[in-house]
Amino acid sequence: MPTISRFVVVSAAAASLLLAAACGGGAPTPAQIDLGSGPAAAGTVKKDALKDVTLTFVSYGGVYQKGQQDAAADPFAKESGARVLQDGPTDYAKLKAQVDSSNVTWDVVDSDAIWAQAQCGKLLQPLDYSIIDKSKVPAGLATECSVPAMQYGMVLVYNAKKFGANPPQGWADFFDTAKFPGKRAIPGVPGDAAPGPWEAALIADGVAPDKLFPLDVERANKKLTSVRSNLVFWKTGAESQQLLESGEVDMAMVWSGRAYAAVKNGAPFQVQWNQWMPIMDAISVPKGAKNPKAAMAMINYYLGAQQQAKLTELTSYSPVNTDAKPALDDLGTSFLTTRPEVASKATPIDSKWWAANQEAMIEKWSAWLGA
Repeated sequence: MPTISRFVVVSAAAASLLLAAACGGGAPTPAQIDLGSGPAAAGTVKKDALKDVTLTFVSYGGVYQKGQQDAAADPFAKESGARVLQDGPTDYAKLKAQVDSSNVTWDVVDSDAIWAQAQCGKLLQPLDYSIIDKSKVPAGLATECSVPAMQYGMVLVYNAKKFGANPPQGWADFFDTAKFPGKRAIPGVPGDAAPGPWEAALIADGVAPDKLFPLDVERANKKLTSVRSNLVFWKTGAESQQLLESGEVDMAMVWSGRAYAAVKNGAPFQVQWNQWMPIMDAISVPKGAKNPKAAMAMINYYLGAQQQAKLTELTSYSPVNTDAKPALDDLGTSFLTTRPEVASKATPIDSKWWAANQEAMIEKWSAWLGA
């Protein structure tokens, strides 16, 4: 699962050997590529249209990137004739260095969606929606420079053995240590900030979910401080999952994918979907990419219903094509954030506000963690 530390520079030296092969001599130029006539259709590409083209797909590694490769990248390569290399993990400093030096070797990049929105026109170029069919992407998720890669959420989970008879109903109960005693886990990474703790604190303090933005950080921090002695901070998704499986905490704010994995492994936790917070990764094309037309074609293929269904089956993340029908067991289905009965309970997150203010929020979050 992607780590929360998207702003932390991550070393990827072991993967750098892949970059030298990107877009070698003799490949067709963007002007020469013929993707066929008619409107774009997500999940399709003209047979052998990208023969002799090399593209590098960049993501966060592990099960997630392997799922992306098996569900979309490899089938796209077979159908289009392109050679698709894998690299990673996504490293914002490395991408900036490529763009600044006009030597861009990455073509399609998976990143945090808020970061992608903030970098539109800077490190990322606008997408060509004459090549990319976004008609099956849920409304509001595609932006000028990115489309969603998958969906998941920040959720409240609780120990059903301890609180099953009277479960917490939302973030107010998460902060009620008298009614629900025990340790709580929340994300706590210095040098990073994302939707989650502040929104939950404000809701618990009486702010209506649709009135959260702009965030009142001082008020949120005061509420967080009131339960600080009960908090356990996790720094990676793996750590959050381990906290559930070990029973070290009785409630937690965690990514839905990690909650699913913990429950699948036997942890006695359940999700309270009330007021959960939507999260997604984004797929983008760097500014200065050597063959943006081919990169757009790959993104269009990635968005197909079949590709998205398989990605969900391989990773547990929710699909971003409304026609996707992943074949899952009951537990996997119960964690899909796209189910209508779950989606209707989501807390609205203002991603534009976060994109404009994230750097300042990182400073404020780091200061609170270190206080």
